[in-house]
Amino acid sequence: MNLRDEIETTLRAWHAYETARGTPAVIDFDCAPTTAHTEPATSRLDVHQRLTDLRTRAAEAGADHLTTRLTADLAYLGALLGEHRPLNDYVQATQGCTAAGWQDGYITHRGDQARQALAALGIQWGPDTARDLHGTEGPIETDEAPDAIRQAATDYEDAVRQATGSSAPFTLTIETADVDAYWAYWLDGAGDKVRLRLNLRHASFTKVAARQFALHEVLGHGLQGASWSARAAAEDVPWVRLSSVHAPQQVLLEGLAQALPLFLTPDDELLITRVRFDHYNQLVRAELHKALNQGASIAELADHARYRMPWASDAGISDVLTDRGANPQLRSYLWAYPAGIDWFANLADTDQATRATVLQAAYQDPLTPTDLTALWPEGPIIGGQDP
Repeated sequence: MNLRDEIETTLRAWHAYETARGTPAVIDFDCAPTTAHTEPATSRLDVHQRLTDLRTRAAEAGADHLTTRLTADLAYLGALLGEHRPLNDYVQATQGCTAAGWQDGYITHRGDQARQALAALGIQWGPDTARDLHGTEGPIETDEAPDAIRQAATDYEDAVRQATGSSAPFTLTIETADVDAYWAYWLDGAGDKVRLRLNLRHASFTKVAARQFALHEVLGHGLQGASWSARAAAEDVPWVRLSSVHAPQQVLLEGLAQALPLFLTPDDELLITRVRFDHYNQLVRAELHKALNQGASIAELADHARYRMPWASDAGISDVLTDRGANPQLRSYLWAYPAGIDWFANLADTDQATRATVLQAAYQDPLTPTDLTALWPEGPIIGGQDP
């Protein structure tokens, strides 16, 4: 068994241990599914020792892809065991990018872009912005959402395949759930089998949301995972074939999925407005994420959130803070959203050749922030550069 396969065996055992305990899964998308039985690890300490040994061997072998992945696994597992590293160190180890954040003026600029897009639709900036945008986007009934998402995915599939160069097949299943979690939509899968879950407790359905999540979840995450799986089946890839939200491919996954409309549907005014609005909201959440981890008081954070996002409810602000401060997985993973959407939104404004190179590479390999930067060295620093 080679080193990569040993790592995957250990990660599968860790995943089995966590899921048996009812704690968050380790593996999010399996690009090398197997029917072999996996014996759960005996403890997190056992996994930590095994990963430490594997990381030493990977570093000695000069296997950078494997070393980077094991660094992320050890940082996240350490957090589960009680470590609480400074935010920048933790995000650098897991997501592979800085957690410096963005300057006030830049966030205001992105807010102005969102404000102008909303104004063009007749939507005012204030406490009712989110509600009014939802109404403008064409609300649909819950039971209509799966068919609307499927139809939108069918409508966009050829364009996404042309832009990314992917010919990988995939089969989509859509399920509903009702759980107390931050997510409204979640996609996971194995090989060419993709599952989209809609969380009825938090999801709200509109015609625009159906188009957005067909691109984000189905043709972003789903087709991307299936594409990586097809490549892994065809050749002996050097990367770990198990995707985890605490690992550094997540900036690519969440960034491109959020920004895909900027590349694929630039004339869809409603959908582009939603992307601009989400981009701004993600940057503000990053401000809160960083300030919380630097010791700002809850009262200060709540006041800042209300100032920046007057449409945010106290319940929503509470969840933003709780997720980013107290949850070891989300303290890492949720940084991928602002870091990713900001980099890809900037990429959408650059030349066609660079855009094409990045999009096609993104459906070949689970690129890290370091890989993305190598493809576009002139791009912004991923994760921000606020001093």
